[in-house]
Amino acid sequence: MAVSIYDFSIPVLTRGLTNMSAILDKAAAHAATKKFDPVVLVQARLFPDMHALARQVQIACDTAKGAGARLAGVEVPKHEDTEATLGDLQARIAKTVDFLKTITAAQLKDAESRNIEIKFPSGSWKFTGLAYLTDFVLPNFYFHESMVYALLRKNGIEVGKGDFLGAIQ
Repeated sequence: MAVSIYDFSIPVLTRGLTNMSAILDKAAAHAATKKFDPVVLVQARLFPDMHALARQVQIACDTAKGAGARLAGVEVPKHEDTEATLGDLQARIAKTVDFLKTITAAQLKDAESRNIEIKFPSGSWKFTGLAYLTDFVLPNFYFHESMVYALLRKNGIEVGKGDFLGAIQ
């Protein structure tokens, strides 16, 4: 069986976002049980110079939707960074997963050799599709997904490695 770039991107990112959503569900339930405002969690940071939980979720979502769009050769959807509650973050994740579900394997045919450029105010990075996925997307996505997990764990949410990994098939 041949494995495609689709197999290593869209389902992987969708799974990670789904697992992140489940972890945020646990955070909301914990806040309700302990009777504290869950906004505390949304604003939580591991260290003052690091992004808060809300920004970690936003970047993970942006990385996933950007990957799907760029690898498929379609426009990257714009999402405003206005999430202020766990519910808002859940909606952001759901919107991202919904977008990823529109990307088909056929759209990613030959995506490994597609030229991809990411522009920043200070410059740009150029990749082939495969290098983009392996050198930028997956490490960046997993970094921010891990930060969400770490922030919630640090704040007393009872999550473990199984929550991060999700169902293993």
